[in-house]
Amino acid sequence: MVDATHKSFDASDRSRHALIKKEVQRLAVACQFADKRIAEIDIVVAEITSNFNKHAKGGELLIGCFKEDGLVYIELIGIDQGPGMNDVHRMMADGFSTKNTLGHGLGSIKRLADEFDVFSMKDWGTVLLARFFRIYKPLEKRKRRIHVRPLIVAKPMEIRSGDGYYVDHSDRYTKIMLADGLGHGVEANIAINQAVSAFKQCPYQSPVEVIRFIHPRVRKTRGLVATVVVIDHDLKQLRIAGVGNISAKLFGISYSKKPLPYNGIIGHNIPNTMHDQVLDLQVYQQLILCSDGIRSRWDTSRMATLTRHDLSIQVAAVYKEFARRTDDMSVLIAKFTA
Repeated sequence: MVDATHKSFDASDRSRHALIKKEVQRLAVACQFADKRIAEIDIVVAEITSNFNKHAKGGELLIGCFKEDGLVYIELIGIDQGPGMNDVHRMMADGFSTKNTLGHGLGSIKRLADEFDVFSMKDWGTVLLARFFRIYKPLEKRKRRIHVRPLIVAKPMEIRSGDGYYVDHSDRYTKIMLADGLGHGVEANIAINQAVSAFKQCPYQSPVEVIRFIHPRVRKTRGLVATVVVIDHDLKQLRIAGVGNISAKLFGISYSKKPLPYNGIIGHNIPNTMHDQVLDLQVYQQLILCSDGIRSRWDTSRMATLTRHDLSIQVAAVYKEFARRTDDMSVLIAKFTA
């Protein structure tokens, strides 16, 4: 079932920290983590939430459990709106503190997590990643021509997300869809799941044809907006088409491009005339899709060092910039090589 990838918790209030800890424990037990590992994850959750209150006047903790290439892992992403750090490496050294504490926080998180990363910028804030595997094997050692990382969060108080994504890999093609069902909650989730079901069955390699294939198969739902991307690894091309307000932006070393979607609602009304936009993979190396809209003033040069970080950190940074906490929110980043 297609649903939110992460559950969001507002960690600004200390009274919620016990609830967050219980939710992480429940998730770790469901994912069959050992008791010792669950205890270590508890320590990391406590450190992250404590740092929010000590240094940033609150923050948001995103929690998800994933299975990738047979490996099960829990991912914790901490996001704050604090002052940021000038020297992350110095802050991670044991004994360094700005608040008269023991100064073991970031260092202990890094030691306990199987994979750890942090990005911080002065007057912007901090994004922190801690990843725990049931059986550890580094994700980055599994080579692929394309890496895709989503971050999808449901509207507060909803049990289902109205946003969703799906990726299909074959020897020649990688097909990606990011969709946003009209409204939110269970009915919107039904729409995106029916769209994904049609997406899996679709035989076409043209994004426009994929959209046309999905359109009649979701007529009895609320409908949705979506962007479809097809990467042809043999021809070294990327084809993209979208209907509705899913924003897309492509980045290369020297160029960036914002493909425009068509107006309409898949399942209700789509244009009679649509065309794929065809782009050269040798020019563009990264794609961002966002259901909340990527403003034209989104300036990657301001965060030039961000691309050196884990893809989950990059996704969380975009989420931090554009998330509306009053609705479903989805961000997807794909990095590819020609």
